Amino acid sequence: MATALLIAAKDLRQRLRDRSALLIAFVVPFALAAIFGLTLHDVGSGRVTFSFALVDRDHGPAARAFVADVLSPIESRGLVRVRVEPTLARGRSDADSGKVAATFVIPAGFSAALAAGRPASMQVLGNVDDAIGTLVAQSLAQSYARGVDGVRVAVAAARPTSAADARRLAALAVAAPQAVTIADVSTSRKELSPGTFYAAGMAVFFLFFTVQFGVTSILDERRDGTLARMFAAPIRRSTVLLGKLLTSLVLGVVSMSVLAVATHFVLGAHWGNPLGVAILIVCGVVAATAVMALVATLAKTPDQAGAWGSMVALVLAMLGGSFFSVAQAGGVIAELSLLTPHAWFLRGLQDLAGGAGPGVVLGPASAILTFAAVTGGIALTRMGRLIEP
Repeated sequence: MATALLIAAKDLRQRLRDRSALLIAFVVPFALAAIFGLTLHDVGSGRVTFSFALVDRDHGPAARAFVADVLSPIESRGLVRVRVEPTLARGRSDADSGKVAATFVIPAGFSAALAAGRPASMQVLGNVDDAIGTLVAQSLAQSYARGVDGVRVAVAAARPTSAADARRLAALAVAAPQAVTIADVSTSRKELSPGTFYAAGMAVFFLFFTVQFGVTSILDERRDGTLARMFAAPIRRSTVLLGKLLTSLVLGVVSMSVLAVATHFVLGAHWGNPLGVAILIVCGVVAATAVMALVATLAKTPDQAGAWGSMVALVLAMLGGSFFSVAQAGGVIAELSLLTPHAWFLRGLQDLAGGAGPGVVLGPASAILTFAAVTGGIALTRMGRLIEP
């Protein structure tokens, strides 16, 4: 065991002097997590505010109802900002220049057409560079249009006997409470913030590159002839292999731990219960080491191992949801994602997100260790080829 520790210590000193290893293990995943997390921070926190313009060429009751019933409630909650423009040209210019995401245009005669039961239309002029804001504006206009249509249908079904009766029925229809309401009861206990999601996703993605430095160094030693010299000494081959695996495990645990702490204090990522996170990190490192050990046994040269390892790491990360949530896709993709340690690692963090204790990660940790046992078992059957000098 002492010899294996000496081999691991020697490899770790070499990696600490290797700037590329430090970049892959710490700098690049932290930088990408910061970019993704800060870019999507406002979206995930619900602090997005859309700017719209309104060109009211009608000034009738229907136009005032659109402002009072649709725009004003969400503007008071800080979700939108509405600027009133006097002319269509100004409203169009605001949308074209990007001052607003979209411009609502209520044409002259809009209220009169609705009162007379004639077709009426409202225009939404969107900014081509703000597709989301334009979709929000279209949804608001369509919501108002559906409400107007509902009132029309209700009045027509009641068969008013006069214009005054029709106005009375319309007022009753508008004032009537909604028969069906939709309440948001989605849980917030198992939802990672963008900062946490990308911090964890990038950490586990680059973990596979980090642990590769240990197990694939056997190929470097074999190529350089140092592996044969070690075997000339009274050192068992299993000891050399154990030392290399310890190098991968230490690099992986240190990398993940540093990233968890750094993203928590710098980026505000919330990883959850420390003991639960530690369990997930250790299991994830074991799984990553097992995968990269298997890749190393299949490769003949260090360059080949690096190329194959990169492809495996990228495919597993994409499938496991390190870059985006594949669970939303559903179907076969969502089921296949459960074959990766990435998906179970992120699921474990989601279980910890609401303040649950470490016991909640035992299921995901077991799944990750099962993955490690399968890939690591195959790798062990091929290790004899890897440590041949």
